[in-house]
Amino acid sequence: MNFESRIDLQDLNDAISAIKTEIGKIIVGQHHTIELLLTAILADGHVLVEGVPGVAKTLTAKLLAKTINTDFSRIQFTPDLMPSDVLGTSIFNPKLANFEFMKGPIFSNIILVDEINRAPAKTQSALFEVMEERQATIDGSTYPMSTPFIVIATQNPVEHEGTYRLPEAQLDRFLFKIVVGYPTAEQEVEVLRGHHQRKSMAEAIGEITAILQPQQLTELRAKTHLVHVEDKLLEYIAQIVLQTRNNKSLFLGASPRASVALLNSSKALAAIRGRDFVTPEDIQALAPAVLRHRIILMPEREMEGATPDDAVAQLLQKVEVPR
Repeated sequence: MNFESRIDLQDLNDAISAIKTEIGKIIVGQHHTIELLLTAILADGHVLVEGVPGVAKTLTAKLLAKTINTDFSRIQFTPDLMPSDVLGTSIFNPKLANFEFMKGPIFSNIILVDEINRAPAKTQSALFEVMEERQATIDGSTYPMSTPFIVIATQNPVEHEGTYRLPEAQLDRFLFKIVVGYPTAEQEVEVLRGHHQRKSMAEAIGEITAILQPQQLTELRAKTHLVHVEDKLLEYIAQIVLQTRNNKSLFLGASPRASVALLNSSKALAAIRGRDFVTPEDIQALAPAVLRHRIILMPEREMEGATPDDAVAQLLQKVEVPR
């Protein structure tokens, strides 16, 4: 069906297409993961990426950051990492006879937190304020983060030795939890072909060009905010999240922050797909990524082999789809 868009999304669609092309020079497949990452950037949300080692979680995040002409930093979380290693610390300057605050690696635009579940609760708490309020309060002074500010964290779901469970309050601050699976046989052959033909990975990454400037990203986010959402779809989102709180299979349901996340991300996804309005399909497509890390199954359901994604699928079947 042809329709005339009420918002000019041509520059947004061109930018998204160009970013996908640049990332596609190295990353094979993973179209869903890349689309979700781009949706999160437009929706100004943080992302938790989960997958076994070797499926290019870190590489994808680095390439995405490279397509946006902003500062990028990487923090490798370890059991001995301290909050000051993330936020920064005050250092005495003998020349001026006072303390100067030296900013930590979190003061950047796109931050890759590698293996986030390897740091203890004390270090995890360092991310609470910066992820939610885009600021850090240290020694009584508040330091705002620059725009854009996006945390992309990775974790391994298999290896649990030397890891710590992320606090629910921190999980709730992630817009999405993206699960990255193995490539297909054809995709793996393409990966091998790429490694065989290119000289080095560093050289290939160096050829990735920046597509977006920070100001352009701000303008695209403003357009995304204008995407139309009908009242019945707002009610649909509310009913989906409400079902997580009234479900006997769930020990913990989603908070209102999940409703807001589903709304904002649905608007961003609609814009990426070339529409200036949200459809129920947009909401259904994003519900697993928005909810899977915000709900906790009852122990008996876990023992039966159920997963959060199974619970979300059942919730979507129960809630009547508006037409």
